Amino acid sequence: MTLIKSISGIRGTIGGEQGVNLTPPDVLKFVTAYGKLLKERNQKTKLTVIVGRDARISGPMVNHLVTGTLMGLGINIVEIGLATTPTVEMAVIHEKADGGIIITASHNPGEWNALKLLNEKGEFLNAEEGQRIVELAAVPDHTYSKVSDLGIALHPGSYHKKHIDKILDLALVDLEAIRKADFKVAIDCVNSVGGLAIPQLLEALGVSKVIQLYCDPNGKFPHNPEPLPANLSDIFEKVKSSGADVGFVVDPDVDRLAIVNEDGTFFGEEYTLVAVADYVLQNSPGNTVSNLSSTRALNDVTVKHGGKYFSSAVGEVNVVEEMKLQKAVIGGEGNGGVIYPALHSGRDALVGIALFLSHLAKSGLKCSELRKKYPEYYITKTKVQLDADMNFEELITEIKKKFSSYNITTIDGIRVDLEKEWFHIRKSNTEPIVRIIAESNSVEGSEALVGEVQEIFSKFQ
Repeated sequence: MTLIKSISGIRGTIGGEQGVNLTPPDVLKFVTAYGKLLKERNQKTKLTVIVGRDARISGPMVNHLVTGTLMGLGINIVEIGLATTPTVEMAVIHEKADGGIIITASHNPGEWNALKLLNEKGEFLNAEEGQRIVELAAVPDHTYSKVSDLGIALHPGSYHKKHIDKILDLALVDLEAIRKADFKVAIDCVNSVGGLAIPQLLEALGVSKVIQLYCDPNGKFPHNPEPLPANLSDIFEKVKSSGADVGFVVDPDVDRLAIVNEDGTFFGEEYTLVAVADYVLQNSPGNTVSNLSSTRALNDVTVKHGGKYFSSAVGEVNVVEEMKLQKAVIGGEGNGGVIYPALHSGRDALVGIALFLSHLAKSGLKCSELRKKYPEYYITKTKVQLDADMNFEELITEIKKKFSSYNITTIDGIRVDLEKEWFHIRKSNTEPIVRIIAESNSVEGSEALVGEVQEIFSKFQ
């Protein structure tokens, strides 16, 4: 598997050939490059970096490489151990650190791992900074610190409570309404760090009836860890059979949130953000942002509340930059990623849960009834392996010609907005594939649109 270097970090499968997979020398050179970047940007005598990881089996090995390399560069580390991605982001802010590294491959299967790299704001590096990391990693020789200048390691313990306390302080998290609703909640934490953080969050919110699935953070994922319907049969059954009011599912690093209705049906990954945004906009009207591959339902909800909707290229850093530009009060990605800037500028399933439970409690509706309040759109997604000899730019040119009479956006691959539906073609940031996404007001419509695009695509394979 090719080592992937993108705005989502450095990602690959563990072991195998250096430079092709994520091996110890690759970890060392990219962490060295990251440390050098921080030093280029900051003239402080001593830098500090937060390090946390999800529960993947390879995590301890990669963690030792990361922390040792940073200390060898003379950088102090605050090692918080097993932690969600948003918790590490919050720790960077709380500690006033100069950056952070999260050791996680997010939704990828267990053989993968990755380095997610943060700046001093607890946000992902931008494209320019990412390119500088790649350039520095290509330098054959680096100079490391002498023994008197080595970094030191601090081990303050878990940061989850501090993260949760900040969530509880949010004005729109209605503890009284949640406690009064007396919810029964089922959770699937895919045997990663959500199993530590989410039960603690629910207890703090006053939810006493919690049904736990796969909450042992041993890194042995019981199913494909991407929170999609095909992978969630266990919690669908558990929610229905237990009489739970709602189910929550997270990916291994807890930045994506999927919701299950009380009848065991899927709320819809695209509708996590839509529902949370609806609640936020009811109480604090403003603008919203999501990426080009996300449902138009967010636009509908935003306009209903008097705000303006804006789109960005795919990738959390792109969404965050657009949110800042448009002063958005809520935003995120249609994969279940909720970004609530009143807390911090990163996808955060924990704050998503707190805001959704507040919304559900105050609505007085069942989860499935709340879902029916929102416009009904259907997204079909497929992916095609990206061959080395594929001319992606020629494909884009062909699409432009064929759909020249429609609105076309090319900030990230190409998106075409037809009269009542749209499709988006783009290269993945995390895998060597091309994604094709289409949305319509019927399943048949979105599938037909994907089929039409695939037919065009086949000419370039």
